[in-house]
Amino acid sequence: MMIRTICAAAGALAAATAASAADRELTPAQAKAREIYETAIGIRSAKGHGKVPELAAYLADELKSAGFTDEDIEIMPLGETAALGVRYRGDGSSGKKPILFLAHMDVVDAKREDWEHDPFVLREEGGYFLGRGTSDNKYGVVNLTQTFMRLKQEGFTPTRDLVLLFTGDEETGMETTRMLAYDRKDWSDAEFALNSDGGGGAYLPDGAPLPYFIQAAEKTYATFTVTSRNKGGHSSRPRADNAIYDLARALLKVEEYKFPVMSNDITRASARSGGELIGGDIGKALVAFADNPDNKKAIKTIRANEDYSNLLSTTCVATMLDAGHAENALPQSAAATVNCRIFPGVEIEAVRETLVDVIGNDALEVKLADDRFVASPVSDMREDVTAALKAAIDPRYPGIEIVPAMSSGGTDGMHFRRAGVPTYGVSGRISAESENSNAHGLDEHLPVKTFYDGLDHWIIMIKALAGPDEE
Repeated sequence: MMIRTICAAAGALAAATAASAADRELTPAQAKAREIYETAIGIRSAKGHGKVPELAAYLADELKSAGFTDEDIEIMPLGETAALGVRYRGDGSSGKKPILFLAHMDVVDAKREDWEHDPFVLREEGGYFLGRGTSDNKYGVVNLTQTFMRLKQEGFTPTRDLVLLFTGDEETGMETTRMLAYDRKDWSDAEFALNSDGGGGAYLPDGAPLPYFIQAAEKTYATFTVTSRNKGGHSSRPRADNAIYDLARALLKVEEYKFPVMSNDITRASARSGGELIGGDIGKALVAFADNPDNKKAIKTIRANEDYSNLLSTTCVATMLDAGHAENALPQSAAATVNCRIFPGVEIEAVRETLVDVIGNDALEVKLADDRFVASPVSDMREDVTAALKAAIDPRYPGIEIVPAMSSGGTDGMHFRRAGVPTYGVSGRISAESENSNAHGLDEHLPVKTFYDGLDHWIIMIKALAGPDEE
């Protein structure tokens, strides 16, 4: 595609960055985006409240008001939650399969008594939007929704179908994600997917951009339960096979064990970029590792740094304990929760078998806590996606470097990758280096500047990837 012509269309929405809505003259597109944002934040789409279908219906109505029809939209209920699919029909001139655009409508719950203000009422204060979901991931939901609406209203016809897929339980069981990725191929069969819940960039206090990290891989999230059992007895008659002690010895072995170092093109590129940026001993070690993943000195330095050690391998750590039944009785059982973040391409069963070998006690049971966990492959980088992303970012931050990266957390992308759809985290979010959105925590927030600056992000990407060729 002729991306240079698309860049010229950017920037109109990036002008409004003042701290207060009263000080800002909003364009109609900006005002509509803010309205949708405020309404979406106001719907408590957390597990147990049954509000995700309400949010899906609201978004569907907004999209219909912009020109989408009932035939273009499907709300897919599943238990108390739901998924939303929206098809933007192309003319088929590219001969290519659709592109998926991903976001999740659900949020981690928040209690009113824990927050100074109601977490489900959007407020703007000190240059930030505050409220549950402002960052994770209603920003992505709103940004993609307003993008489809604006493109439809301007009469844009893509050269292939574009498909919005909004899931309803990414923060919990990912059942709607599984349904879409594996069971609803009528919606999810695509050439690739772009995920609003991954990737992102930052800038320094002087405005100079840091690298933008595009998520092309993520570690699998899997939890195991390690259990020790025996017949117990009275606490006045201690036994040699105390269930708590047996479990404790097992956990110390897990603590000491380091999974084998692994790497791929994505993690090496990320290590190199990060190392060149931060410098110092850890920076040198990261660059040396990128040059030679067998460099023992570099590995030792990285292993010792808690900010970067998870780049090297699968990690497992004890996170919860449950043992005994009475203070004057020997424990009949003791169980520990061990959470693992598994390197892309490694199967979950292989990690369980490793834990069994490390513990070295056949009397202890090592069991996967939930069989819904899945391994996720790496998505090979695509020049067209990278070029479109650069076109979207350059109007805001000319010359920004785009670097592939692996996420240590989990997103919907893991299931789409496993289902054979390469997936890339390319969020429109770029904010200050020091910025922490506190997603899942108190006073979750998103900079007002980031919100408005990113409203053209997906429009530029879509026109680069699915717009007509220009001579």
